[in-house]
Amino acid sequence: MKNSFPLLIFMVLLLSACAVKQSEKVDTKPDVPFIWENANVYFLLTDRFNNGNANNDVNFNRTKKSGKLRGFMGGDIKGITEKIKEGYFTDLGINAIWFSPVVEQIHGSVDEGTGSTYGFHGYWTRDWTALEPNFGSEEELSELVQTAHKHGIRIVMDVVINHTGPVTDMDPFWGDEWARTEPQCTYEGYESTVTCTLVKNLPDILTEKTEEVELPKALLEKWADEGRLEKEMDELDAFFIATGYPRTPRYYIIKWLTDYIRKYGVDAFRLDTVKHTEASVWADLWKEASKAFEEWKAVNPDLVVDDNPFFMVGEVYNYGVSGGRWFDFGDKKVDYFANGMQSLINFEFKYDATKSYEEIFSKYSDALNGPLKGYSVINYASSHDDGGPFDKQRTKTIEAGTKLLLCPGSSQVYYGDETGRSLDIEGTVGDATLRSFMNWDELEANSDINGVAVQGILSHWQKLGQFRAAHPAVGAGVHLQLSAEPYYFKRTYKSSDYNDQVIVGLDLDNGVKTVDVKGVFKGGEVLKDYYSGTKVEVKNGKVELDTDFEIVLLGS
Repeated sequence: MKNSFPLLIFMVLLLSACAVKQSEKVDTKPDVPFIWENANVYFLLTDRFNNGNANNDVNFNRTKKSGKLRGFMGGDIKGITEKIKEGYFTDLGINAIWFSPVVEQIHGSVDEGTGSTYGFHGYWTRDWTALEPNFGSEEELSELVQTAHKHGIRIVMDVVINHTGPVTDMDPFWGDEWARTEPQCTYEGYESTVTCTLVKNLPDILTEKTEEVELPKALLEKWADEGRLEKEMDELDAFFIATGYPRTPRYYIIKWLTDYIRKYGVDAFRLDTVKHTEASVWADLWKEASKAFEEWKAVNPDLVVDDNPFFMVGEVYNYGVSGGRWFDFGDKKVDYFANGMQSLINFEFKYDATKSYEEIFSKYSDALNGPLKGYSVINYASSHDDGGPFDKQRTKTIEAGTKLLLCPGSSQVYYGDETGRSLDIEGTVGDATLRSFMNWDELEANSDINGVAVQGILSHWQKLGQFRAAHPAVGAGVHLQLSAEPYYFKRTYKSSDYNDQVIVGLDLDNGVKTVDVKGVFKGGEVLKDYYSGTKVEVKNGKVELDTDFEIVLLGS
């Protein structure tokens, strides 16, 4: 593989990008089925993406000076909806949006040696039954889901069961019946990863508990003050009577989380800190989430997008595709795919991304059509809590997009991957450097990111994303190299009711390209090169293109 693209491709990318409008429609086949194994998932921190309502920026007197990038910055649910309506996600070929948790966060802040920190990231729950007002209202969440569905985009809600938020002067401990505050995890084996606190002052929910517990007094008082105590208690009574579950911590939280499915019709859960909780918890959540999704569909037939069942993807930190269905704790192996998860986040891709195209693509195709057949992984190049991403300095933004979006499996676009948003912010401590506000200003100004114009980066990711969105074979198909030099491969996807195939060429010469498509496309068939926008007809088993790009993305 060539180490860098010639200057010419960047100039052409820039010129072509200038013609890309944020609101333009994607040219995709209308009958293309949505397949989770081919999903192009956009992951964003709700607080750091787009501020759609400046009136909700400060709540609960959260005015204490925080460490750099460790306070709320104004992003919200309405801001996400605005970008859906503008066509930003559609233009990028995104068909699923995963946003960080939006339930009510702790009101206070904590300093763990990284500066005063508020729960802007969404992982410090105070009340699972309420939305965080900094992020928005129930009406705004409902609008977000319905707007996404109208644009063919699924909603992945990020959920936490493992822990509450830290204890502060404003946020009381849930009590010894609900959580533990020690020992802290040492990660030496299964028990020291599961029955312990992730870090100091992050109470670990007693998900293994079998004895029934009362609700925390502080939570009951909060509900009473908000005028919804009776409603919440009645709903809990109905849930436990209907399911027969004991009133233990895990089932209270499962009820609260599945309410978001029943009420709003979210399509999927991203499960936080999976390996720190008993696998059976996730199996129980899957059972109730699936039931809730079918209930929502029955009540809202006009809002149903398709026949896909509820979907769950797990964050098993350090899981890699090479592990197949198993995660190894050292003293115990767990199959999370057998416990409600259809996919796991793949922490291995960032290392594989340093390899050649064929090494990556053949490895992932073999894994997903072998040990992981029927399941999938979500690949990423960068993320919110991985300090060693593939391209931290943003010097390989074009290469990162090519490898991520053309790799078998689902793809996770972390907000700003497509615009070169900096992952190395001076003055930050820890993972805050990965969580700056979306660089809309640099996109508007078409700033230079290490020699590449932002709009040129975006154009590259858009073309690849739209190709993936139009062709399930890209992520869910079987990979086969057609030639090594020049490098071409095909992907083939077959199901009981849909077939798809594509041919891709990478690191090609600019100018005229003759592509052998025999055995894939028929004579007389008109194909589209999704990178240049050129349409060509198959003649004598070949197509000929004359483009200024080193990439060819052929599909019908």
